[in-house]
Amino acid sequence: MDRLADLLKYAEGDAPAPVERWNPPYCGDIGLEIRGDGSWHYQGSPIRRPAMVKLFARVLRRDADGRTYLVTPVEKIDVAVADAPFIAVEMQVEGAGATQSLLFRTNVGDVVCCGADHPLRFAGGGAGGAFKPYVHVRGRLDALVSRALVYDLVALAVPSSDGGVLGIWSGGAFFPLPD
Repeated sequence: MDRLADLLKYAEGDAPAPVERWNPPYCGDIGLEIRGDGSWHYQGSPIRRPAMVKLFARVLRRDADGRTYLVTPVEKIDVAVADAPFIAVEMQVEGAGATQSLLFRTNVGDVVCCGADHPLRFAGGGAGGAFKPYVHVRGRLDALVSRALVYDLVALAVPSSDGGVLGIWSGGAFFPLPD
């Protein structure tokens, strides 16, 4: 019960817990997973309480080994992630061209301004293939940009300053679209 109390104290504010500073022992896999649609499941059953999902999301960390964990000061447990742990579900556009800024909100309430600290990256593409955009949220955690937002994002594409590739400006950074 004390472990949950430790987590709940971080739930009072909007900032994620300082999981990067915690180094607890590994405690195994208890059956937590985040599916490709952003839904969280425990031993195959969906977690339907948004507050619980947001709490878990605040103590989520992806380590250098590529694995994702829920981390508390006293334990670290596996979380299977199908694609990205978060989904960007809302986008706000301010300005245009090189002065444009894109603000994203995730399915768990994180808000990031895309730019050098929160870059866009694109997976896939090439030879006419589909691509998937991601925005960096924190640590090694990204949000998949939802399909509905992909169309809005692509509509913002402009040629680079040298007229070469198409891409998207945000926060003073240019993010080229895949070929």
